[in-house]
Amino acid sequence: MSNDLIRLSAVAVRDLLRQGAVTPAELVEAAITRIEAVDGAVNALPTRCFDRAREQAATLKGSDTVLGGLPLVIKDNNEVGGVRSTGGTPIFADRVPAQSDRTVALIEARGGVTLAKSNLSELGGANSTNAVFGATRNPWNTALTCGGSSGGSAVALATGQAWLAHGNDLGGSLRIPASFCGVLGLRPGPGRIPRRALVNPFDTLFVDGPMARDVADLALFFDAMTGFDQDDPLSAPSPDGPFLAAAQDPQRPERMAWSADLGCLPVDDAVRGLGEGFAGTMAAAGIAVHHGAPDFTHALQTLLALRGASYLATWEPLLATHRHLFTADVLGDIERGATQSPSDLAAAERYRADLYRRVMAFLDRHDILVTPAVTTLPGPVEVMWPREIAGQRLSTYVDWIAITAVTSLLSCPILSLPVGFSADGLPFGVQLIGKPRSEARLFRAAAWIERHLGLKPTVIDPRD
Repeated sequence: MSNDLIRLSAVAVRDLLRQGAVTPAELVEAAITRIEAVDGAVNALPTRCFDRAREQAATLKGSDTVLGGLPLVIKDNNEVGGVRSTGGTPIFADRVPAQSDRTVALIEARGGVTLAKSNLSELGGANSTNAVFGATRNPWNTALTCGGSSGGSAVALATGQAWLAHGNDLGGSLRIPASFCGVLGLRPGPGRIPRRALVNPFDTLFVDGPMARDVADLALFFDAMTGFDQDDPLSAPSPDGPFLAAAQDPQRPERMAWSADLGCLPVDDAVRGLGEGFAGTMAAAGIAVHHGAPDFTHALQTLLALRGASYLATWEPLLATHRHLFTADVLGDIERGATQSPSDLAAAERYRADLYRRVMAFLDRHDILVTPAVTTLPGPVEVMWPREIAGQRLSTYVDWIAITAVTSLLSCPILSLPVGFSADGLPFGVQLIGKPRSEARLFRAAAWIERHLGLKPTVIDPRD
């Protein structure tokens, strides 16, 4: 029975909970059995809180909350009360918060049962490896990276260790591992989901978001995460929910723009071919597909400037005592923030505003803008980031995730959706970009694409 349960969708299991056909406690035990069977091969969930989950589950019998007692995992840069919370860095290796942060507290108040903390990149980046717990491996080929930084969450979903998974995203951390692992991730617009206490609570680059194995499950979890919290000044109610209803009402987008490279980024030939094939399939289904995108020429420099300022604000207080514990890549971000001029930052803000206006005008003419979620296929797990894509040398670790990083500038909802496989069987995903506050529309479009392509959520055993 437990093996059957872990292969069901979150929506199906939530319905069983409401019917009384299964209990949260039974689901917790089914998930624990699966974690103990498969996680040794992938290292997705190094910090586990099974006894805490059992205690939670015992209080949720007959719960009529959004999730009703569904077991899930939380990324290890959010705090779960009484559970080790490292952020993947030796700086916080022994930290155990007394209480859950506001994002986690809301999820648990709405019926989520926390099973474990998922592994992640060390302070930043897009390869889920760190000095505390080591590397998380791609279950489709354990010699390869799962991406990051929400890699442990994506792998836990793909291998059936939980029905839902939490992540967050500044430069692609929800979207990249979703694409590499064949699951879904939603980067919502700022304010949809209350965030933990941030150094800069007015920041619009960093957001929390849901991950799941299909569109309906993603929308269900999003419903459990949205809301207003006075301690997050950007948060606001979501009157256009419930989003599960939108996901269960698939609607074909009429006008779609496709761009493999946003006109300025290097893209691996295999990824370009997969993306063009997807665009052709959409056109054959009757969607008006436009090939092109707004001008993103200087967007990466802008993202790097704003990312540098954000990292400096967050980490500068720790540099005097912990500088030696920062990775070289993250230290580079911090130093960029420290050395760039006020004029550099002002120019970045002006460019971001102009880019936003261009993209909004473009989306007035197209329902969604679609690109690959990553411009290359997964590489060896030991390699932190590729130094070259399509013959073009890369300068920083952000260069290889540029297609998600620059779209983070828009404050638009972006949904990472698996749409196929490479010739050697690795998942391939695209990101669907919509106007601000258009999450419901994205769910409808993604659900239509999912149904049209005949995509079925897959739980896999780790593969060598």
